[in-house]
Amino acid sequence: MELKNNTILITGGTSGFGLIFAKRLLELKNNVIVTGRDAVKLASAKKNLPGLHTFQSDVSNPEEISALYEKVIRQFPDLNILINNAGQMRAISLHDTSIGLTDITREVETNLMGPIRMVQAFLPHLKQMKSAAIVNVTSGLSMVPFPIAPIYGATKSGLRSYTKSLRVQLKNTKVEVFELVAPAANTPLNDQFEGMDGFDIKLMDPLEIVDMTIKAMEKGKYEVYPGLSRILLIMSRLAPGFLLKQLSKAGAKQMVGN
Repeated sequence: MELKNNTILITGGTSGFGLIFAKRLLELKNNVIVTGRDAVKLASAKKNLPGLHTFQSDVSNPEEISALYEKVIRQFPDLNILINNAGQMRAISLHDTSIGLTDITREVETNLMGPIRMVQAFLPHLKQMKSAAIVNVTSGLSMVPFPIAPIYGATKSGLRSYTKSLRVQLKNTKVEVFELVAPAANTPLNDQFEGMDGFDIKLMDPLEIVDMTIKAMEKGKYEVYPGLSRILLIMSRLAPGFLLKQLSKAGAKQMVGN
């Protein structure tokens, strides 16, 4: 796919992969729009990346997605690429009774239902474009459980399955469906695990991951497995029990119930 002269919408674009995608795609002469929940972070991103367009929106809220669609399409009718990047990850002990029934599914709303709803809202428009794409950011943890982050892994597994089905259903359209199976990276998402017992995973440079993804998209490779994700793909098939045992070491003390 040609990644120049497109109009691209990136959710969760104020930090991590989203912000780096925005920077790289702007450098390739694309028109780039990012969303985020935090107005201060959006303003900072816009200041640091001249030419960037921003909209305050929360992908966990269906009403805000509908409003975002109306605003974006009205101002940017040439929109042809959607990157579903917004996500959150929490270390959770399921023994913790202070976590309420609404709070426990917060990651589901953002990581899984958010991208599904974004696609549902924007797909009719994307299908009208001469060339279009959807990029869903999943995780190496979509292929193997990471017990200290049980809800996150479940959402990414669900998003991976949805992405594969979406690609099949859109095979007779001009909308290409890509998946970045992201490894653990040096982004704010993983700050909470720093110093945690049993967490000794080497964090990959997010800039390298984004550059690999862009190159893969340009070559028409629909699934991108940078670094550790490639290893997880192989090990999840050859030795899933061993892999789960290794990943269960992180946060083992926090996961012990009474």
